[in-house]
Order: sequence, then structure tokens, then C-alpha cells
Amino acid sequence: GLRAARRACRAACARQEPFGSAGQRWEAALLGAVLRRAGCLQHCLGRRLRPAPSAHRASRAVRRDFQRREPYNYLQVAFFKLKKLDQAVSAAHTFFVANPQHLQMREDIEKYRRMSGVKSDSFRDLEATPHWEAYEAGVQHYDADEYLQAVARLEESLTEALLALEECRALCEGPWEDEEEEEEMQPGLYEAIAAHYIQILKCRQQCVLEIATKPGRISATEDFIPSHLDLLQFAYNQVGNQTVAAECAASYLLFYPMDEPMLEKMKQYRKELGQDTALRARQNIQQYVQRSLMEKKLIYYAVEHLGETFNDPDLWTPDELIPENLKEKYREDQEKQKQETVDVEEREKRGSLPFEGITVTMDSHQMNGTQRVVFDRVLTESECKDLLRLTKAAGEAGDGYRARRSPHTPHERFEGLTVLKAVQLAQNGDVDWRDAKLLLQASEKSRKIIESYFTPGKKLHFSFTHLVCRTAIDGQQEGRMDLSHPVHADNCLLDPEGQECWKEPPAYVYRDYSGILYLNDDFQGGGLFFTEMDTVTVTAEVHPKCGKLVAFSSGKENPHGVWAVSRGRRCAIALWYTHSREHAEQERVKAEELMEQRAAEQDRPDGSKRQGTDQSSRSSSEPSVLKSGTKPANRRQKPGLDRKEPPKVLRARDEF
Repeated sequence: GLRAARRACRAACARQEPFGSAGQRWEAALLGAVLRRAGCLQHCLGRRLRPAPSAHRASRAVRRDFQRREPYNYLQVAFFKLKKLDQAVSAAHTFFVANPQHLQMREDIEKYRRMSGVKSDSFRDLEATPHWEAYEAGVQHYDADEYLQAVARLEESLTEALLALEECRALCEGPWEDEEEEEEMQPGLYEAIAAHYIQILKCRQQCVLEIATKPGRISATEDFIPSHLDLLQFAYNQVGNQTVAAECAASYLLFYPMDEPMLEKMKQYRKELGQDTALRARQNIQQYVQRSLMEKKLIYYAVEHLGETFNDPDLWTPDELIPENLKEKYREDQEKQKQETVDVEEREKRGSLPFEGITVTMDSHQMNGTQRVVFDRVLTESECKDLLRLTKAAGEAGDGYRARRSPHTPHERFEGLTVLKAVQLAQNGDVDWRDAKLLLQASEKSRKIIESYFTPGKKLHFSFTHLVCRTAIDGQQEGRMDLSHPVHADNCLLDPEGQECWKEPPAYVYRDYSGILYLNDDFQGGGLFFTEMDTVTVTAEVHPKCGKLVAFSSGKENPHGVWAVSRGRRCAIALWYTHSREHAEQERVKAEELMEQRAAEQDRPDGSKRQGTDQSSRSSSEPSVLKSGTKPANRRQKPGLDRKEPPKVLRARDEF
């Protein structure tokens, strides 16, 4: 039956989808050329890869190591042992550019910088791609209004990028790589050709992402090729070369034919250059777009009819090229995203907050940004004092820092306490149960305030809660130039030079909102400040005070840092929140369970109590009462999280 089905289908499809009208001559015409190409490749590789090409095969693991520049990690050690410092530094720098999160190499780089005999120009990237060097230089000239220099470097970048694209596409014509080790049914001749061909086409399409991704990053720069043309159009216009500016504009319109600002520019150029002047797009860009559209058309056919999948790397793909069923899914995704993205101005028009007495002292407009707010009177003076008592325990038995030097500056000590550690210390009788409970209550109160202000109706979960203190080290403040906490964003890696924030590990990409609840102001410095993406231009500052809560979205729109604490001790509750339930803070769930167990033991009929210090209640230790009743927190817990001591290392690095 299987043979009959295959025979019938192949005969039917030969009639239904013929390759040509001249009988079977198409095989000689098409596959004859394929065989000749294969023979040429075999002969060429045999000549270059002696004794035999098969001896030079590299596994995926090896190729992946080279992509990550792993050999340079070994090379820097070898060169260092050979006392060849210049080569060692270059190898170390080359590896570090592609692996900026590698802590050991970061330390090695700092050691090299301090060594005598190491020149600054030794820190060079041996694998630097010409198009990225030229692109970044061109953008810098462009931003500085140096348009002649910008034109030269951006043209160089565009040329080099298109060359790199061709090299990447050539490498796509490799062997068939199946992610699955075995298949239930091996494909026939035409299915195998189609599958392999589509795999190559998809690889070629993804090449634009490869050349648009800066070394050491995961995320590509959007619209990399079109952005060159957009910048060049403006730069050429500024230096008075309207002819080439019009050529760049026409080239840009091949990607976005309905772009209104660029269409207006084209009208302006026609008027300036004369209506009879032919304003044509660049030939190499025409070829690039035509070839890409041809490949996309074939891939989308395979998606629709052969069950393939495809993540289109381009934002400019015409809508009519995408199959209708995919369009519907795209529209649903867009609608969902639109529903989730509440207009910033609307978010500012809030009703009353969920607690009495709390006021908004600064909103986004007053703070020169978006999704930023400052609340006052979240805690009373008495509550701040009670929580400051906990900070003493943080210094003596905290969550791993224990008054060590700050990871951000050698001029300060850093102490931290998680909610679970606070409850465990209360269990052991080291701190007051009421103070540990107050930490839970104050952070939950902050969560409700931030949720009601920024995301009403959409649940915010705790991602991490940390009671932290930064203390100035006496005798080490004179001439100090650094910050208590360098400028950063909370869910992406800030790249000031590229004016980007890369939403990729090791950043905590799932964080949506951040908050800082201040406990004191008896210190110097330590204020929070927001900047532009350049990390230098300060847009707003917040001065700490007991009970003040600053909240903001965690993304690239809110780069922020902390001024140096030059005297005294600054304490606050650092808060991060997420919409993602799977990234909810499990330590908090455990802490709340322990707190409930404690309450249940105290409510026993026999009146027995565990050893503790909360024999009487204090009104000052309870945060303000909610206006309406609240549901109890979700107590569900993942399997395996019922051990007494959670792995501290997971939480210790979460602060960063």
C-alpha cells in the first residue's frame, strides 16, 4: 500500500507540477548543471583540503566554540605563559568582546590594564568585522553633525556589510543538518531536494541577522541595511549632494515603498533636480531586494504547503507575500500586544491609590521621562526604624554579602537581606518576628501601589525583594570619582555607544517594573538619578527619605544609577516585579508559608507559643490598612522547593 501510494502520488504530481514542456529534457538541463557544480566543488575542496576533505570535518560543537571565540581564551593563557604580553592582551580582548559576561576574563582584562608594559592599543579586537567598525564610526560622525565623514564611513559600512552578507550566504550551502536524530519516514527525491533547498534559503535569509548583530550580543540591530540608506540620504542632503541623496531615498523606498517622510523627500528632490531627472535606486540594492523577495516567496510557499516554519528576519517584508493564515496569527499577536500596551498618558490619569494618606509627589512628566513616579508616606517613621533594626542582622548574618565591599565600588560596604532569610532569622530568635513580618508587609504594600498605578487589572508578581544597605568606608572617600551603582537598566544590557539596550542574558529580561522604598536619609549622597541612553545626560533625580517609594518600568526607557554614598549608611528595600508567573519569587512563597505556620502555632487552643519576641502587638509595625479587603497571596509552590535552606547563590547574584 505504501509503494502504491508513493507511485501514484509521484505520477500525479509529475503531471500536475511539470518542470517543463519538453519531455524529460528538464532533468539534463537542471540536474546536469547541479552535477557539474558538485564536481567542481569536490575538485576544488580536494585541492584545498589535502589529503582528503573528509579529514577536515568539524562538529557542531567545534563550530560553536569558534563562533564564541573560545580559541582566544586558550591563546591568551598560552601567550601569557610565553611572556608575549601584546598577543596575550589582544587575544583576551578579542574573547571578551564576544563574551562580555565572562567574569574571569573581565578580571584578567583589569589585571592587564594595571600591568606595566601593556600598551592601550594592544586591546584590539582581532576578529573585528570591517562593517561594524565603519558603521559605528559613521553613526558617531552623524550624531556629531560631521556629515562628510559620516558619508564616507557609512558607504564603507554598507559595502562591507553586503560583502559579509554574500560570504554568509555562501556558507549556507552546506550539508543537510537534521535536528532530529532519526525520522519515521525518509523523504523521497523531490521532498529531500525541497527540504534541503528551503533549509538553505532560510539560512540565507538569516544572514542579515548575523551581519547586523554586534559581537558579544544576541539581538540584531533592526533594519540594518535600510538604516544605512536612511542615514546616508540625510547626510548627503546636508553636504549638498542631492543627486546621491535622492538615489539613497529611492533605494530606501524599495524596502518601505509607503514611507511618507521619504516620499515627501523624493518630491523635494524631484523639484530641486528637475522633473525630468531619473531618480533611480542603487542597482546592488535593487538586486538585494529582488533576490530576497524571491527567496521569501519560496519559503512562504513551503510554510503554507509543506509544513515548514520561518521566522522572517526583516520588518520590511510586504504583507501580500505572507500567507493568509499567518497574517491572521500575526494580527492576533498584534492585537494582543496592543491590548497589553496601555498608553503612557492614560496611565498617568489614575484614580485613588489603594491606601489612605499616600501621595504622588512626582510623575513621569515632572521626571522628564516615561513610566516613572514617586510616592510619599508609604511608611511611617516608626516603621522605618523597625525595618532599620533588620538591617543590623543583614550586616551580621545577611544573604551572602555580610558587609563586604560593594560589587559596584571599592569605596562602600554592601549588606543585604532577603525576605526568606529575614523569616529564618526570626525562626532562630535572631530578629523580632514583627520586623520580619513588616518587611513582607511593606514590600507587598509597595507592590499593590505600583500595580494599581501602572498596571491596573494586570497582576504583578514579585521577582526579587532585597533589603539593602550601602555604607561609605571611612578614609576612602577623598578624590572619589565613581558611583555607588553605575548607570544600568533592569531588564536589558545597556550599550551607550550603540544607543541600544539588549534584552538578553545575563540581564533579567523578565522583569517589568522596579521599585525602591527608602528607609532613611541620614547620610550624604546616595540619590537615585535617571539618564538618557547615553548614561551621561541626567534627566531626573530622587532624594531618599523614609517612606518614599520610587517606581519605574524596568526597560531601556529608564536607565538609572545611584550617586556615591560619601558618608553614613543608606538603606532601602529594592523591589523588582514581573508579569510572568513562572518567574515569581519562590523564596517569598516559602517565607509567607513560614509566617503562616508561625501564626497558626500562635493560634493553637492550648496557647502554646514557639520561642520568639512578639508577645505583644505594636500598632506602629503594621502598615496602613487597605481600603478594601484583599485576597490572600497565592501559596502554590514548585516541586522541590520545600527544603529548609534554599540555594543562596541564586538570590545573591540576583541583585545585579
